[in-house]
Amino acid sequence: MGTQSLQDDEVLGQIVGGSLSRGLDVRLSSPGIAEKAKVGTFVTIQGRGHKFFGIITDMALDSVDARFPSFASSMEPSISEILVGTSTFVLARVTPMLSVPISGLTSPEPAKSLPTHFSITRRASNEDVQSIFGTEDDRHIWIGSPLDMESTKVCLDLHELVKRSNGVFGKSGSGKSFLTRILLAGILQRDVATNLVFDMHNEYGWQARSENGYHVKGLKQLFNSKVSVFTLDPSSSEKRKVSVDHQVVISPSEILPDDIELLAPLLGITSFGVDLCHQLYKQFADSWFSDFLEIGEQKGSSSHNEGYDLQIEETSNPSKETFSSINDLARFFRQSSSTMEALYRRLQHLNSFDFVKKGSQSTTIKALMEQLKSGRHVVFEFGKWGSDLTAYLLVANLLTRKIHQEYKTLTEQAIYLQNAPPKPLVITVEEAHRFLSKEIAGKTIFGTIAREMRKYNVTLLVVDQRPSGIDDEVLSQIGTKITCQLDNERDLDALLAGAAGTREMKSVLSRLESNQQALLFGHAVPMPVVLRIREYGTEFYDEISSASSKTTAELESDRRSLFG
Repeated sequence: MGTQSLQDDEVLGQIVGGSLSRGLDVRLSSPGIAEKAKVGTFVTIQGRGHKFFGIITDMALDSVDARFPSFASSMEPSISEILVGTSTFVLARVTPMLSVPISGLTSPEPAKSLPTHFSITRRASNEDVQSIFGTEDDRHIWIGSPLDMESTKVCLDLHELVKRSNGVFGKSGSGKSFLTRILLAGILQRDVATNLVFDMHNEYGWQARSENGYHVKGLKQLFNSKVSVFTLDPSSSEKRKVSVDHQVVISPSEILPDDIELLAPLLGITSFGVDLCHQLYKQFADSWFSDFLEIGEQKGSSSHNEGYDLQIEETSNPSKETFSSINDLARFFRQSSSTMEALYRRLQHLNSFDFVKKGSQSTTIKALMEQLKSGRHVVFEFGKWGSDLTAYLLVANLLTRKIHQEYKTLTEQAIYLQNAPPKPLVITVEEAHRFLSKEIAGKTIFGTIAREMRKYNVTLLVVDQRPSGIDDEVLSQIGTKITCQLDNERDLDALLAGAAGTREMKSVLSRLESNQQALLFGHAVPMPVVLRIREYGTEFYDEISSASSKTTAELESDRRSLFG
């Protein structure tokens, strides 16, 4: 590795103080070590009866004499050289995460005790990392390497990962998409769940362009027959020479007031407008959306002429034909005409989407469920509509609501009939804070799924650059968090709320490099670890695309053992 990096098992120093809550103080053994040790370095501490595992979360300069700073500026260079490492020294703050008896008879457990003074602290070795994170096998994938340990593999337990909803966070350009591809490809290759990816920017299907300008393969290129591509925009897919399995069409009858409630901030619809949508649905049922817009189109021939007054008893149940203008509707619902007309204008935006087709019988849900139940993974491309957040939110929320209902039915039937439950489904969604904000998380299907954990074998993989915009309760249900660089204080606080060692982890997060570094912590890993994410390129393609050594029957047996 060279002289600027620590070596496996290299001694860093010894414990001179600290506590379990704020971390242990390690006095580094030499000035040279001080410049090689980094925040995020994975270390071990050899106690008398236990071996402790932790990470460096801070570093500080110190001296044996508190008066040292007052006379340091006038000191001769020759004298200062003598004092370095003796009267002055560097302290590393180490947060202990796990401990294991030296006998090795039990598995690592969260650190609840401390090593004694003068316990030796070392940079972790490859064997140490393997003992904690495991090795690549049928349930573990290599996701990256600890800092300055490029030849060492940190593996992620995919079976534990898919048991809960998870999150990939980081600001734009920090490597979220590449990290997400690694996770999705691992889930697909190990066959631990089925993926449904709402691909906002057409990055996960066939190919995408990296930050450096070169093309990288998507899931369809890597796994071809195991992946289906659905699209809202066939012309975009055709231009990119992407083979499409299904063109998505949404029927107006599939749009519910709940969808409008999610879109209200984008469409400029007030709470009164949302309530009015619910009233329209109560009156016209599934045809409320198209009926309302049709009545609105007749406003030029309004029956609100001089001397005309529509008489409809509240107890009656008038049909669409009863209303000859939007003003008639306003009077029936006891709303102002301006409120009704404002709602009409805003809902017209949805009617302008070419994938919303009046009179069509949508087959999208049926086609989606056929693919998912057969074990095929689905990438849902938005084409030109990916830049329209309203279209993205509408389609993702609408389809996820219907899919969740299907999985709920399948799961309940399996329990009743004592059959195997449906294969776990992982739904990947970008711009997650739009679905899971504090204002609407309790009303969207995504909030429901996050809080249910895997009750109906459906979980989320949320990809977002603004975790502070996600509801606190939902964020607390995210099982495993993989966090690339974030520079917003509120985002850091939101991610670490409720985590052990919040202050120390915040220090680590704030020092991540801008690309390919991440802090991994949560349910699917034994302890937090700072990673350099592995390259998503030729080596990864060759490895992940290789045929599994297990037969389909063996994989199904593993799945039954894990999920019942």
